[in-house]
Amino acid sequence: MQPERTRTFTWADPLAAAQAASRLSGLEAVRAIAAGELPPPPIASLLEFEITHVERGRVVFALEPAEWMYNPLGSVHGGVASTLLDSALGCSVHTVLDAGVRYTTSDLHVRFVRAMRADTGRVLADCHVVHAGRRLATAEGKLYSEGDETLFAHGTTSCLIL
Repeated sequence: MQPERTRTFTWADPLAAAQAASRLSGLEAVRAIAAGELPPPPIASLLEFEITHVERGRVVFALEPAEWMYNPLGSVHGGVASTLLDSALGCSVHTVLDAGVRYTTSDLHVRFVRAMRADTGRVLADCHVVHAGRRLATAEGKLYSEGDETLFAHGTTSCLIL
């Protein structure tokens, strides 16, 4: 039997970070997280993803697929791709919102094109807003290899503006 592997992670208080972010516009808040001025949410710490680009209506997240993300079939679990896309899609919407305005995902549709593995290399979730209304915003994005732009998944979301 092979020795077990272990993994640990740490995270900052998510409620304190959310409270601090609520005083900023969505664009300022996402930029502050990307710059390390506000701590990332715990899910970002768990999956070790980062924000590499932020502009109004568009964000790019990066993640390095790893063995601990595997499903029983020997590839990265689809939930990792879904979580990365959901986070980047939501943050792209966040960048067009005023300070204090909140949102929540109302639906997420992810289409998987091919499997990721630990040797895939860094992948990028590049997402942008398609529509931003008073009550609903939509966004779309792609998850692809940073090196050769091989597509792994693409998705869309609708977010309720609260």
